[in-house]
Amino acid sequence: MMNLLLGNLLSSTAVLAFNVKGIAMAAAVVGVTGLIIGVLLGLAAKAFHVEVDEKEVAVRELLPGNNCGGCGYAGCDGLAKAIAEGSAPVSGCPVAGASIHAEIGKVMGQEVSAEERKVAFVKCNGTCDKTERKYNYNGITDCKQLAVVPGNGEKVCSYGCCGYGSCVKVCAFDAIHIVNGVAVVDKEKCVACGKCVAECPKNLIEFVPESATHLVQCSSHDKGKDVKAGCSTGCIACTLCVKQCEFDAIHVTDNLAKIDYDKCTRCGKCALKCPQKIIL
Repeated sequence: MMNLLLGNLLSSTAVLAFNVKGIAMAAAVVGVTGLIIGVLLGLAAKAFHVEVDEKEVAVRELLPGNNCGGCGYAGCDGLAKAIAEGSAPVSGCPVAGASIHAEIGKVMGQEVSAEERKVAFVKCNGTCDKTERKYNYNGITDCKQLAVVPGNGEKVCSYGCCGYGSCVKVCAFDAIHIVNGVAVVDKEKCVACGKCVAECPKNLIEFVPESATHLVQCSSHDKGKDVKAGCSTGCIACTLCVKQCEFDAIHVTDNLAKIDYDKCTRCGKCALKCPQKIIL
């Protein structure tokens, strides 16, 4: 009996010793493996290290993060990189306001001159009650596709707003809507990202100073007689607005009145004299 107990004790001791040795070996293997991985990671980090431009990071933190593409770059990251490299102006983000531009200017060590906010403006007042139609159109409700339909759509005026809202679909800020057949911009919501400008197949949308109070709501280059045949409110190139302006701020070029907003004093004489009432 004593021999049996002694044998069991010796066997248990041997097993325990073996387990301790196995655990020690496993721990050693894990430790060495971790050390090797750490060294390799360190070498890889050094080999693939990318220098981070602190200015780029600071600029990116200031940008609003809309990623609308209105700046012409692939989102805010692309613009931040371009500003940090000096290939884009500090005021390159159309969504950010003057205060943000000033902060970015501080990061870049540049003085930012105060610029008036710009908003989109649709150069057409050819609403449903003012325009004539050549035919009734029933088809794809997309301005770009309608623009290649014979005659540029159903309206007699081929220059006017199609009214099918392609500009509305691309606006991420709910700043443009179709009202009575014509696109209208909400100046309070517009951030001048430029997507509606790029989307319009007839180039009817342009940026104007937010404070501009006199705007020509027409894009037709037809002669007066042809304009009246298609729209009761189009520019007929009568030049009465030009004659009224004392500041050389409005001219008629290619049968269409055009205002120079840098010269315009908002006196309103051109709008009062316009027989077609297309100047706001």
